[in-house]
Amino acid sequence: MEILRTPDSAFENLPGYTFKPNYTQIGNLRMHYVDEGVGTETILLLHGEPSWSYLYRKMIPPLVKTGYRVIAPDLIGFGKSDKPNDPDFFSYQSHIDWLKQFLENLDLKNLTLFCQDWGGLLGLRLAAENQERFLRIVAANTFLPTGDIPPKDDFLKWRHFSQNVKRLSIGTIVKNGCVSNLSKEVIAAYDAPYPEESYKAAARKFPALVPIVPDDPASESNRKAWGILKTWKKPFLVAFSDSDPITKGGDIVFRRMIPGAKGQKHVTIANAGHFLQEDKGEELAEVIQVFIAENPIV
Repeated sequence: MEILRTPDSAFENLPGYTFKPNYTQIGNLRMHYVDEGVGTETILLLHGEPSWSYLYRKMIPPLVKTGYRVIAPDLIGFGKSDKPNDPDFFSYQSHIDWLKQFLENLDLKNLTLFCQDWGGLLGLRLAAENQERFLRIVAANTFLPTGDIPPKDDFLKWRHFSQNVKRLSIGTIVKNGCVSNLSKEVIAAYDAPYPEESYKAAARKFPALVPIVPDDPASESNRKAWGILKTWKKPFLVAFSDSDPITKGGDIVFRRMIPGAKGQKHVTIANAGHFLQEDKGEELAEVIQVFIAENPIV
């Protein structure tokens, strides 16, 4: 296996992405993260498949302006983080372990988590297993699967496509998951971390790691996380979009199952697709701001 690192030159002049790079060491892997603003509270933005922290470029400035520290890491294998080129190197648990180490390296506390797609599959587990570090959760277009409920056909089609297509076109996948029209420059920015197919091992592997059967390697740990989330009384908000066939209806599950969701002002983001941060980033930032303000630290 080789650990690949995208040249810095690939990230020059990306539209709307002018944040200073920051890095931390996770074992023998270098992990990148955006770290902007200062404040007693921190907002942790976790991206999913196959995006990277570029997805949060519209949300970070307004959240910083409101007075929060905002951190948006690139998962291992994505964005500016190191990219092992062996798909078998990646597992659900390895991504959890890397994020736990990330929290420890930066000693992150007083966190409000915003998570979408795999950002939720990882972030919800992360919060459940590290409750002391988290104050609130905002879940958007995500879920925490155990394999006990059969997946939707739309997801199975995507899983099959991702594992069999010869060339995984990251920017085009993001474009197809949006309602708004993305410029060529923005599509190219999503492609920027991946100059060759060998850099996409993590992106290609992620869909195959989603538990779709009850005895998946991650199923039992996710069930334990659900056991904790079913007793989670800290503020929990859902902010799903209105145009995402893969996660549609998942917001209802969270609202019914998690005590901290009771009485919250849940929202549906209109005219937004799977990548709602791209379609409605500024609106999402405002949703987070209001949610924190209405649920202060007790």
